[in-house]
Amino acid sequence: MTAPLQLGSRDMRRISALIYASSGIALRDSKRTLVLARLQKRLRRQGFSSFGEYVSFLETDRSGRELAAVLDAITTNHTGFFREPDHFHFLADHVLPALAPRDAMHPVTAWSAACATGEELYSMAIAMMERVPPAEHARIRILGSDLSSTAIRHARGAVYAGARVAHLPRPLLHRYFERGMGKQEGLVRVKADVRRLTEVRQLNLMDVRLPSVLFDVIFCRNAMIYFDRQSRQRVVSMLERQLAPHGWLFVSHSEGLTDIDHRMKWCAPGVYRRVEP
Repeated sequence: MTAPLQLGSRDMRRISALIYASSGIALRDSKRTLVLARLQKRLRRQGFSSFGEYVSFLETDRSGRELAAVLDAITTNHTGFFREPDHFHFLADHVLPALAPRDAMHPVTAWSAACATGEELYSMAIAMMERVPPAEHARIRILGSDLSSTAIRHARGAVYAGARVAHLPRPLLHRYFERGMGKQEGLVRVKADVRRLTEVRQLNLMDVRLPSVLFDVIFCRNAMIYFDRQSRQRVVSMLERQLAPHGWLFVSHSEGLTDIDHRMKWCAPGVYRRVEP
């Protein structure tokens, strides 16, 4: 029988330092059991007999591939369709009407900045499609991004267990999801006319390289709860710069920005708007 692996305080601190430097995620020592549970199978699969050996490899691996696998294993992608629904009501009832007076060909740009497996991304698209006239759906451009490569693959596939959408109104299900048949029974897929409004990319919020586009709407929810204040400040400052003039930033209800320096105006719980000088 293989002896159980041990994760000592020193190796935990080394792993935490690597994760923090690359992602901004702050892992306290109280998370040691979680780290041990998430990494021990990968450690054995890669042929390491101790965490000390493994961490030494991570510290010297210039390719970054193994550290990316560690981040995949550590990050928790808990999400759902129309999670914190009042934000989607605000998007439909306040944000989109404010954007309506534009030229009909002017795109509406949005970013789901921690989209996990895609539920938030497609919820944003559906909320917009419900409010914008069908002839103008092509104006909608939504970027979905996440740190986890595993989550990104799931988001691109846009296939979910039927239970994930069981709470949605039936008309919404008919309009925006297709039901799996045969071997795919019990699954649903977001319809192509929703998916074609979106782009999915792997991005690290701590080292994000975006095109010059500015976004009318940014959702960055339930990601910064894993950051310390310094990392939250860095991310919020970046997001504020990526907002179009008078654009809106949505954060989780548990991620208020009271301790963060910014120039945005509070509009509703978890909703802020860029203020022009």
